[in-house]
Amino acid sequence: MLATYFPHPTRLTLIRHSPAAPYLDGFIASMIEAGYQPPTIQSHLRTAAHLSYWLQQGRRPLTDLNASTVEGFKQHLPACQCPGYRRSSGRHAAGAGLFFRYLRKTGIIVTAELPAKPLPPLFVGFCHWMRQHRGAKDTTLRAYGRIILDVLCALGDDPQQFDAARLRAFVLDRASRHGRSKAKLVVTTLRTFVRYLITQGFSPVGLDAAIPVVAGWRLDALPRYLPASDVERLLAACNPATEVGSRDRAVLLLLSRLGLRAGDVCSLRLWDIDWEQATVQVMGKSRRTAQLPLPQEVGDALLHYLTMAHRHGRSEYLFLRMSPPVSSALTSSGISGIVRRAIERAGVLAPACGARVLRNSAATSLLADGASLQSIAVLLRHRSLDTTTLYAKVDFKVLRQLARAWPEVSPC
Repeated sequence: MLATYFPHPTRLTLIRHSPAAPYLDGFIASMIEAGYQPPTIQSHLRTAAHLSYWLQQGRRPLTDLNASTVEGFKQHLPACQCPGYRRSSGRHAAGAGLFFRYLRKTGIIVTAELPAKPLPPLFVGFCHWMRQHRGAKDTTLRAYGRIILDVLCALGDDPQQFDAARLRAFVLDRASRHGRSKAKLVVTTLRTFVRYLITQGFSPVGLDAAIPVVAGWRLDALPRYLPASDVERLLAACNPATEVGSRDRAVLLLLSRLGLRAGDVCSLRLWDIDWEQATVQVMGKSRRTAQLPLPQEVGDALLHYLTMAHRHGRSEYLFLRMSPPVSSALTSSGISGIVRRAIERAGVLAPACGARVLRNSAATSLLADGASLQSIAVLLRHRSLDTTTLYAKVDFKVLRQLARAWPEVSPC
C-alpha cells in the first residue's frame, strides 16, 4: 500500500526503513475508513515515519510514544535537520497526533494516563441531580460547571459557610468582569446550584432569593432576523448537486422552516424522521421531545441529502461531518458554521451569523403571513407564550394600526 502513496523509489525506501513501517499499512486503512484524501494520507504517513526516526535518534522505541513525546516532536519540527525529512509546519504535525492515537487504539502502545483530578462531590451530585430532575444536557452542564467550580474555589466546598453576603459578593465581582449576558448566566447558574443545595438540606430555605439579579427589562430588544428574500438567497447559495451542498441546504431548511435550534438539528437521528406520517421528532431543551410536521420542501431536501451522502452505515446521526473523521456527527458550532458560510456565499448583510438568526426569521415570517402567536409558540416549543410575544414587536402592520398620530402643536 505504501507504493501507492510514494511512487518515487527514494522516498519509498526511506519510509519502508523507518521504525514505523510495520504499522503503516494498518494506519493507511484507518485513514481511508475515516475519509482522509490521498494527499492528506501521504502527508500523515511521512510525518509518522519522521516521528519514528526522531525517536530512534534519541534511542527510544516507538512503543514509548506518549502525549508529551508527541508535543516534543512538534517543537522539533520547525528546526528539523533530520536527513530525508524536510521541516514541517503545524498542519503536517497533526499526523503525529493521529498516528499516536492509532497506535494507542490498536493496543500497539499502552500509555499510563495520569489520574484526573477528582471533581468536588457537591459538583458531581449537582450534575446527577440536574440530569435526573431537570433533563439537563452535557452542553448545559459544561457551561454551568465552569461557574460552579469557580464558586467552590472562591467560597469553599462547605455549603454551610454559604451566606447571603458571600453569595452577593461573588455575583457582583464576577458580573463586573463580563457583559450582561454572561453576568446573567452567572446568576442563573448560582441560583440553580443553591436550589440544589436546599433540596439536599445543605443550605437554608430561601437562600436562593438572596442572589441579586442583573438589571434588565423583558422584551427590551428586537429579535435579530433576516427577511424572507434573504433566507431564499441563503438557500440558493447551496449547491444541491454536491454532498456538502445538499447537506447544508437540508440544514438551512430545518432551521428556517421549522425554527429548530442548532442543538435540535445536530442531535437528529435517522429514525427521528417518520416518512409515512411526514413528521420529525425533535428533542429540545430539558430533553423534551416533540413531533413536528415535515413540510414537503424540507422532506425532499432531506431525502436528496441522504441519497447524495455516502454514509455506508457510518453513524446513526442524520448530519455528519464532511471532513475526516467523516463518521462524527455535526456539533452545534458546526450547524452555526453552515449558516455563517451560507451568509458569506450569498452576500447577505445579516444582523447575526449563527443558527439563531434563522429561528427568529422563521417566527417573523410566520407572523407576517398571519399566523397567530399561539401557533408560533407551538412550533418553536416555547413553554410560555410570553417568550413568543417578543416577535410581536416586528409585526409592523399591526403596530401601525395601534400607533397614535403625533399631536399637532401650534407654531410659536
